[in-house]
Amino acid sequence: MHATKPTSEAIAQHLLAALVRAAHAGKRTNLDELVAEIGVRRAEARATLSALDRQGLVDVLRMRPPMLGFAVGTAYASGPLPELRTSAPALARVA
Repeated sequence: MHATKPTSEAIAQHLLAALVRAAHAGKRTNLDELVAEIGVRRAEARATLSALDRQGLVDVLRMRPPMLGFAVGTAYASGPLPELRTSAPALARVA
């Protein structure tokens, strides 16, 4: 079975939640720590963080969410997050 590629929306939710958890703990995080925590490829995380930065939800220079990103990330962190990788259904064999 192959795992499906995570959507950018799911990655964004996990990244925002992780950044909020780090902020609540009073610690700074970096790209490598985020990648290790949520389990996505570095390129996927970087592209998603850049998109979140353009939307004003993350300040990538400080690797922290501004007020709007903190509010959105808090909502994600307080609830269940979507799975990043799900197993693709097995294909039925035709005899």
